[in-house]
Amino acid sequence: MLSPNVDTIAAVATAQGRGGVGVVRISGRDVQVLADGILGGLPKPRYATYGNFLDDKGDVLDQGIALYFPAPHSYTGEEVLELQGHGGPAVLQMLLRRCLDLGARLAQPGEFTRRAFLNDKLDLAQAESVADLIDANTEEAAKSAMRSLRGEFSAAIHELVADLIHLRMLVEAMLDFPDEEVDAIDIKRRDELLNNVRLKLQRTLDTAKQGSLLREGAHVVIAGQPNVGKSSLLNRLSGEELALVSDIPGTTRDVIRQVIQVRGVPLHIMDTAGLRQSQDEVENMGIARTRLSLSRADLILLLLDANQGMTPGDEAILAGLPAQIPRLVVYNKTDLVTVKAATNAKAHDPFVFVSAKTGEGIEELLARLLEAVGWRDQESGSFMARERHLQALVQAQTHLSQAQTVLPTAELFAEELRLTQNALNEITGEFTSDDLLGEIFTRFCIGK
Repeated sequence: MLSPNVDTIAAVATAQGRGGVGVVRISGRDVQVLADGILGGLPKPRYATYGNFLDDKGDVLDQGIALYFPAPHSYTGEEVLELQGHGGPAVLQMLLRRCLDLGARLAQPGEFTRRAFLNDKLDLAQAESVADLIDANTEEAAKSAMRSLRGEFSAAIHELVADLIHLRMLVEAMLDFPDEEVDAIDIKRRDELLNNVRLKLQRTLDTAKQGSLLREGAHVVIAGQPNVGKSSLLNRLSGEELALVSDIPGTTRDVIRQVIQVRGVPLHIMDTAGLRQSQDEVENMGIARTRLSLSRADLILLLLDANQGMTPGDEAILAGLPAQIPRLVVYNKTDLVTVKAATNAKAHDPFVFVSAKTGEGIEELLARLLEAVGWRDQESGSFMARERHLQALVQAQTHLSQAQTVLPTAELFAEELRLTQNALNEITGEFTSDDLLGEIFTRFCIGK
């Protein structure tokens, strides 16, 4: 709901540094006052008006374009004025200071978008996608964020909530009658609606996981014995000489990180110290960091020497890897052998043959990497999702599963459905605490 008493905020909306154009954005009840002081009056709504930006003495601070958006037809739903001048830091700060002198206050991070949410211009999932679109590092991530901003994610959630409301209405109606009077048709309809919601929720969760991969990426740790080519593989994947390559065991003493992009998915690749028993204190510190990285990985690449196959040392490393984390066995140095030594691989995890030196098998490795971290090519695309969205969807799924188990007890069944709906409503903001809102919007940049 629009508030006529909201104060006026202002901020530089363009990035720091010098540029051809810089924008100062103003939103709130006193836009008229600021426009009078800076422009001599409000511009015509939704028309680009060229003019002078004036200081308190009437001298020209800058020249540029002013755009006025009357409430409620603006980004925030309030009176909004944008001043587009030259993008020098000094002139933008002078213009911002003029706005503050006229009664505005400096906007907090994300405050413009928060006001848009509070004024029902965006739901919470759409508001978060604004920041995701700004932060997107790949083309696929940007497309995914734009789909969320257009409301595709929200539409999927609203459809689920609408189906749940229909199901809850049916269940509540059935509660008003004794069991013997409940029509068999109603029971069949209830079960059909429950199954439909369950399937839709699973599809939405699967799609959200794809969007989360685009946003957060996956952490892939390369592990193995010394001298199997871990650093060479990192260099090959990154296309740079990031890691020192040497025949001397224990050369890599610390975790080396690099981000690569495969089909728009960011993969955080980590080269680690070789796992072995060592008397070197510094090397042992590197091995300890390796084990810490392994415990936090989304995928482990166990690198082996293709000329030797799976050795007892590799078996020991494999046995010591975290059981809950997926892994892919990679046989390296295929350029040095005539027969690929996969003697024990089939008894363990999925495997692939590569040569970090020549590049043989790297494309297959990248495809297997994406598959292992859960990426699936989708014709309709994915929408951007955050960790809190995934948690809410999983929570909804848990309550829905619990509803299935208490189906014979109508009161408990109805309560689990209510909790399922609450979990989904947290995504779009219909059921959200102020503390969560504060945490979300303070992570935005100032001016947005």
